[in-house]
Amino acid sequence: MQGKTIFITGGAGFIANTLIQKLVENNQIVVFDNFHRDTLSSSGFSNHKNIKIIKGDVLDKNALVTAMKGADIVVHAAGIAGIDTVIKDPVRTMSVNMIGTANALEAAHINGIKDRFIDFSTSEIFGSMAYKSTEDSNTVAGSAGEARWVYAVSKLAGEHLAHAYYKQHKLPTVTVRPFNVYGPGQTGEGAIQIFIKRALKNEDIYINGDGSQIRAWCYVDDFVDCLMRCIRDPKAIGESFNLGNARAVITTLGLAQTVCRVLNSKSKILFRDQLSADIELRIPSVEKTKSVLGFKAKVDLEEGILKTAEYFKSIDK
Repeated sequence: MQGKTIFITGGAGFIANTLIQKLVENNQIVVFDNFHRDTLSSSGFSNHKNIKIIKGDVLDKNALVTAMKGADIVVHAAGIAGIDTVIKDPVRTMSVNMIGTANALEAAHINGIKDRFIDFSTSEIFGSMAYKSTEDSNTVAGSAGEARWVYAVSKLAGEHLAHAYYKQHKLPTVTVRPFNVYGPGQTGEGAIQIFIKRALKNEDIYINGDGSQIRAWCYVDDFVDCLMRCIRDPKAIGESFNLGNARAVITTLGLAQTVCRVLNSKSKILFRDQLSADIELRIPSVEKTKSVLGFKAKVDLEEGILKTAEYFKSIDK
């Protein structure tokens, strides 16, 4: 892809930064972010000649409309995530994920975005027991008042709105549902990066609950590979896609043990109470990404752990 202007909300974040690395040499990138989490500044790309940085908030619709002018592609990656954050500030979680998405979609509509609008949803919309969930599987709202589902409901609302803009206004939207993405540059509350950081220092690793929760883990390079196909392939428009690696499946305890083994760590694995309701099982069906986009994840879990560990070791020097 060349000669495009790509507008990225949450552009200072982990996944966005990996996407920027693939696009920045041949395209113009506009990063729109409040820099609450910041991978970009330490990545070496923040001063790149093809990057324009605008510090802003997706709750400010007028700022979005102005900043988005001239864009060909919008990647809406901004959002509140992480169970700790959601529990501490559920109001802001709902506001940013719903109103922020509404603002981004309306700004894209006003600016006449022609190529693509990528909306980031979440795998959590499938609820606590999601085994080989397809894109058409029933979504789950969860019990009202339970902190865990504030995030899922807010993202699901944004997903419905993205489809509405496609159907009503012909905005070329694509929704992506990340399934446990990890890798170099990750910030926040992701389990793998927390486990790796502590394992590298031989510190105790804590697991919330009994560790029997099952996840499918997707290395960030694989995720961005599929994301690029969502941006380029016309067959993606108007669709939702599960983006993940259905082969890299493991319990949370097994993940901690694997991290310790692969990194030759002496960390102890300890257990503590869960923060809220948890996702017991989360494995995607990736048949649609394979059949429609020709995507198949390549990086297995142990290789991904080693690559991620090398990154964190390099920034600690």
